[in-house]
Amino acid sequence: MQQSLSTNSLYVHRGRIASDAYRRATLMADDFTGLEEGADRYALLLLVKKVGKQAGFTPRMIHLLDYYLAFTRDIDWEEGSRPVVYQSLSRTALDLGVSERQVQNLEKALFEAGAIGWNDSGNHKRYGQRCQETGRLLWAYGVDLTPLAYLREELETKLAEKRLYDDAWMATKRAISACRRQLRAHLAEWSAEEVHRTLEFVARYDEIAVQLRTHLDLAAIRLLLEAHESLLSALLDAMEVEAAEIGDLAQRASTPAKTAKGSSTSEPEFVHYKSTTQSSKATGSRPDSGLQESVAEAPATNDLVACSGLTHVTLAMAVGAASDRLAARLRHTPEWRDVVEAAYQLRPELGVSQASWGEACAVLGRTGAALCLLVTDRATLRSEDPVERPAAYFRGMVHRAERGELRLHRSLFGLLERDRSVA
Repeated sequence: MQQSLSTNSLYVHRGRIASDAYRRATLMADDFTGLEEGADRYALLLLVKKVGKQAGFTPRMIHLLDYYLAFTRDIDWEEGSRPVVYQSLSRTALDLGVSERQVQNLEKALFEAGAIGWNDSGNHKRYGQRCQETGRLLWAYGVDLTPLAYLREELETKLAEKRLYDDAWMATKRAISACRRQLRAHLAEWSAEEVHRTLEFVARYDEIAVQLRTHLDLAAIRLLLEAHESLLSALLDAMEVEAAEIGDLAQRASTPAKTAKGSSTSEPEFVHYKSTTQSSKATGSRPDSGLQESVAEAPATNDLVACSGLTHVTLAMAVGAASDRLAARLRHTPEWRDVVEAAYQLRPELGVSQASWGEACAVLGRTGAALCLLVTDRATLRSEDPVERPAAYFRGMVHRAERGELRLHRSLFGLLERDRSVA
């Protein structure tokens, strides 16, 4: 029976120009005593994939490392052995569909990242042999994966740093999304009263309403958050000034009516732009459909609609609670029909069938169905316990409405309150 040679006599280092990094990799290989108990080579690969560019690994480098790991066996990572891949360079290039030079460049990058070394033969040819009985390498010349085992602690540290960075990035993104929902709601509500006063704020919002993608680093999206918070503060200040002006004007206009025996029938109506109740004196034709309408219109008044709280939901509430992907389908000054249409467009993306939508419309009307889909959409985007089956969640809301157990207004209030707390 053939016996495997000792580690130091089996792997002769020659044929490559020595450097500090190369000598360090060689010493690691000579001192290798196997993976720690409970460790696994593919767990190391998973660490590399998770850390990625944070540790200098590109997708192509990771692909090659994954390919080489498949040639090793558990026994190669035990004490007395070394994980050396002795497949020829040409065969590797053919398998990966690249040139030999590209493979060499990727190997060099992996070496510089500290993941591999080489156990070279005199002429740089790669070859080796395993014991047919034990499966151990008797000799092998090629790519040495031993340095990867020494990267574990460094990779775990970098992964922890990356997770802190990613968490901060996601938290900033959520804060921006919350600011945007508030901005859209306030702009939509105010534009119904004074369109010309909102044009400047709409233009400023359009400048910063860029898509939040991962190519933006943390510093960039933090600057975006500051811009959103500044715009929201300026908008709220402007709206407070406008509210004060409207209040003074309303008080002056109502003064003559207090001295007369009866109110003038031509007395102008002044409704606070934040009011959720229409004036009881409004008669005749209804005002134009828009954000000044305080509640969602149901197709017919019935017990189920009343129980659902639909009549307590304002258009501004619906716009403010909408997710970014739903709000992207709305105009700057949306009406209820725009909310319904946007929800219907989003329906296939959530997997809600036409039949389920029709059932919701039959129970709650189109507006109620749209609000159910809005709540379902937000439920899928929760950071904690997100809904994984939105179609079933939507049907569940409809069934609760049929039993008189649905409270849409509470769901909307909860979403808006959550957004305010995040912001």
